[in-house]
Parts: sequence; C-alpha cells; structure tokens
Amino acid sequence: MRDLTAVKDALKDHRIELPSWAFGNSGTRFKVFGQPGVPRDPFEKADDAAQVHRYTGVAPAMAVHIPWDKVAEYDALAAHAKAAGITIGAVNSNVFQDDDYMLGSVCNPDPKVRKKALAHLLDCVDIMDATGSRDLKLWFADGTNYPGQDDIAARQDRMAEALAAVYARLGPGQRMLVEYKLFEPSFYTTDIPDWGTALLHCTALGPKAQVVVDTGHHAPGVNIEFIVAMLLKAGKLGGFDFNSRFYADDDLMVGAADPFQLFRIMHEVVKAGALAPDAGVAFMLDQCHNIEPKIPAQIRSVMNVQEAVAKALLLDEDALHAAQLAGDVLASNAVLMDAYNTDVRPLLAELRQEMGLAPDPVRAYLASGYAEKIIAERVGGNAAGWGA
Repeated sequence: MRDLTAVKDALKDHRIELPSWAFGNSGTRFKVFGQPGVPRDPFEKADDAAQVHRYTGVAPAMAVHIPWDKVAEYDALAAHAKAAGITIGAVNSNVFQDDDYMLGSVCNPDPKVRKKALAHLLDCVDIMDATGSRDLKLWFADGTNYPGQDDIAARQDRMAEALAAVYARLGPGQRMLVEYKLFEPSFYTTDIPDWGTALLHCTALGPKAQVVVDTGHHAPGVNIEFIVAMLLKAGKLGGFDFNSRFYADDDLMVGAADPFQLFRIMHEVVKAGALAPDAGVAFMLDQCHNIEPKIPAQIRSVMNVQEAVAKALLLDEDALHAAQLAGDVLASNAVLMDAYNTDVRPLLAELRQEMGLAPDPVRAYLASGYAEKIIAERVGGNAAGWGA
C-alpha cells in the first residue's frame, strides 16, 4: 500500500489500547520509585489515559487489572471513562499475587485454591458485563520450580477445566485472550509457556478463545513475526501486549530495544489485512514505566507503534512479492529495508494536523500544564502502584 491517502486512512483507523497499571508507580523487585502526581484510583488513571488519547487520537481505550483497579461500581468507572473521552478495554485477571497461589492458581493441586482462582476469573467476566469490555485477558503464573514437584499432564488438565468453565460464562461479543510466557515466576515448567500450548487450549475451546502475543515473553532469538504469521493464518491471533526487552520480560517502552522487530511484526499484520479494528486483533501496550514520567511515556509508546505501522503500510508489497517469486534474495530484503528506513515522522505529523491534533504529541502534552495540575491536586491518599 503506497497510496498516501490510504496509508493515512489506515493510520487514523488503527487503535492502540493503554494499560491502566502503566500510570501508577512501578519498579523492579529491588525498588519501586514513586513519582508525584500519579493516580490514586482507577478514575484518575482513566483521566490520565484520556490525555494520551487527546494528544495521539488513536488510544481510546484503557485496560484494567483486577484487583488493582477494583472499584465498588464498575458501571460508574465506565461512565467516568466515557465522560473523559475513552472506554474501558480488556479486563486483566490476577491469580498470582495471593499467598494461596504459591503452588499455582487454576493448576494448583489443592481443589480449594483452584475453586478460588476460578471464582476470580468468573468475577472478571461480571466486570466485563458492567464495563462493556470485549476482552478477558488471562495470564497465569502457574508452574513448577523443581522436577517432580507436580504432574505436568495433570496440571494441563486442570488448566483446560478452568478455561472451559470461563469460556462457558462468556456472553455475546465477549472473548478470552490467553497469554503465554516462557518463564518467571516459575523456573522449571510454566503451564502455558509458549504459543503452541496457548493455541492448543484455544483451539479446544472454540472461536471465542484466542492467543495474545506479549513481545517480551520469548527466549532470545525467537522469531516473533513467524509466530504472528502462523496465528494469523489460523485465525487465532487475538491481540498483542507490546513492550520491549533486552534480557527477559523487561516491560520497557515498545520500540525502544528493537524497533526493527516491531516493524517486522507489523508487516505481517498489515500483509494479512489484520490492522483495522474489525479484524479483531487488539493492539495493547503492556509496560511498566519505572523511571520515566508516566503519561509522556505512554504517548511516546503510541507514537512508536504508529511509526512501525506507517512503515509497514508503505512497504511495496507487489515489488516484494515479485522479488520473492524470482528468488532474488537481495532485492527482497532491499524492498523490506527501504520501507523500514523511510522517515515517517513528517507523514505522521501531517496526519495529526489533518486530525486536528498537534504534530508533536509529547511536546503538546508537556506544554498543556496537565502534569503540573495533577502534581498540585493529587496530594494525600495512596498512590496507585503494584498491588494497589
């Protein structure tokens, strides 16, 4: 797609979902660094997410994490978000922080713990009903640390049983997105460690179950765009958790560590016609802004995704296909590299102006005075963060 009008239209329609937890305080296992002005509750998180959408124009939803974003009335939270100009996106469950989950949640050998974990997952579907959310995102820390600790096959049966119960509870227009992770916090086995295991579970469940690809959840050297291409071919790619990693699950800003990888991933998405919202792929951020200011980091992350998407849209697919069929290795790679090396920043600045936005979203936000306003206003109370 090299028609610039078509490129701009595709960029206008593309949507990027923000994570509520990225607006709170976060850190490493060594230290959480607090920042002034961070939200104290999910309502203030929604206000901050609305700022990202205000300056980018393509981030109209905020995912929530339960119980971190627990409120008394979820319909009130949805109404507050709507009034701010956004909606509530995916509902993320949490079955990894309670003491009961030391040996796992839905895969735990204790049926009482499994029952507790399942009840939480079903509660999350209730929250979807109240907020109008489409997606339930499931990630499990379940696994083992030592050989012989538990029965590997039996744990898969327990996982399948829990997923089936949640699947049966989903309502019309709702779906479950199953996320995988190679390791951590379990170091010997993880019960859903890779895309193949996630795909097997989702295929057994049916069309409402799809796989989430977190770009930080792979071993070094894994070809993530191959996984994306295969899931797209199978009709089972439900969404992304975008972030960057240098070593493991670093949760750094998307496009910071390997922007070329992000471009390669988005090329597969564009080629498969899966960029538009009606394709059903959720493009979500999953990041922890430990040392950078929260809102500008989210804005920058959205811009990084946009740049990768724009380059993928500019790629000359006809020329690439012709070179591939001719077996011309160098020409094929050159077509890809030409698109990647294109400076799309002027195009995106022009697009934003056409949308009635400032050409530089970060600069516009910093000049707005919102950061100073929330620092002055958000005094007292408990700042949101991990576990809050």
